[in-house]
Amino acid sequence: MAKPYVTDDNRVMRADRDDPTRPDVHALLEAHLAFARAVTPPDEVHALDAAGRTGNAIEYFTVRAETGVLLAVGALQRLDDRHYEVKSMHTAQQARRRGAGRLLLERLVDEARTAGATRLSLETGAMDAFAPSRALYAAAGFERCEPYGQYGPNSYCMTMEL
Repeated sequence: MAKPYVTDDNRVMRADRDDPTRPDVHALLEAHLAFARAVTPPDEVHALDAAGRTGNAIEYFTVRAETGVLLAVGALQRLDDRHYEVKSMHTAQQARRRGAGRLLLERLVDEARTAGATRLSLETGAMDAFAPSRALYAAAGFERCEPYGQYGPNSYCMTMEL
């Protein structure tokens, strides 16, 4: 279990591994997919659906309040031995701008580094609705890069060297 993170107003949050099939985690991942589908052209949605959420190369993490309430979810997917990808990162509406997304991203970066990754990448939307996500990633040290893997020219890809 990860050490707790205490916010400025003394709220406690933890970022830990979790199971994407837990009802609250599944529900937040479905909310993420619904959001992506609502603001992204159909052929450009790369959020993981229920069938794509399982596999040995994907690990899920969540941020929960000390009460157990789910605040954020995200995943790491191993692309190869040295390159990992952030997937399906989403913060619950009521938890936004409280540090949960930042804490989760820090945990994902640490996990990738511990696993031996030398590069961590992600794909997010280029639309205005994704501007807060892009700002979070940039503040954490991610920089825009050319599309990689299955992503095309309309994807907004970012990467960081670890």
